[in-house]
Amino acid sequence: MMNLNVKIDNSSGFCFGVVYAIEMAEDMLDEQGYLFCLGDIVHNDEEVKRLEAKGLKIIDRDALKELKDEKVLIRAHGEPPSTYKLAIENNLTLVDASCPVVLKLQNRIKNSFDKKEQIYIYGKHGHAEVEGLLGQTNQEAVVFQDITELDIDSLPREMTLYSQTTKSTDNFYKIKETLTEAGISVNANDTICRQVSNRDKELRSFAGEFDKVIFVSGTKSSNGKVLYNVCKDKNPNTYFISNITELEKNWFRDNDSVGICGATSTPMWLMEQVRDELLKY
Repeated sequence: MMNLNVKIDNSSGFCFGVVYAIEMAEDMLDEQGYLFCLGDIVHNDEEVKRLEAKGLKIIDRDALKELKDEKVLIRAHGEPPSTYKLAIENNLTLVDASCPVVLKLQNRIKNSFDKKEQIYIYGKHGHAEVEGLLGQTNQEAVVFQDITELDIDSLPREMTLYSQTTKSTDNFYKIKETLTEAGISVNANDTICRQVSNRDKELRSFAGEFDKVIFVSGTKSSNGKVLYNVCKDKNPNTYFISNITELEKNWFRDNDSVGICGATSTPMWLMEQVRDELLKY
């Protein structure tokens, strides 16, 4: 036995928006035995498989167009206005689990668009939340995930800046500073979820307490990539896994202290599985 000392980070795991969506899904599954969901309910394959076993049916937009007279879950990421319009046309009942933080952001962007402001969104291209935000602007807002994508010399001299809710707060303010230094008047709206951004500091502290850190996340999670890098920066002996099959015993030495943490889309049961597997070593 390696006698590993293993601890799970209590602040890791689902954010309240994901908890809300999954609770709504489970209530509907208990009630009718199945439920359609537009896109992965959460960016974690293991949790999706668990819910699919209970009757959750993941569909894409093409399938949604063909679906009629059914109930469909809108996940925490939110949706553009076109989805709600289609639901009316196809007599679909939407079980709307959009995160309140995302809905507030959608409304703010819509108000800016109605005022004809030049809108720029710091976010991941093609991400479900970003698609919902773009929909508020009739696809006219500019999305960028790195400042280097923008030709600063050709940008408008006044702009309104928003952010996907799960992006890095530090990066957002660095972007604002870069634009301001270039002579651009920036109406910056810090729309980053504090439950997510606070984990940056919490995880930095957590990762520094252990010999090794196991970061558990789905590969599709943008938030997971950001938080993994936070841990890795603080503790180089940080390893990214999606499930217990990816653990490697040679990462550890006898009597190592091991911290387990994860993204806002990582279920606690999965981190507990990882802990239980490590305790077998």
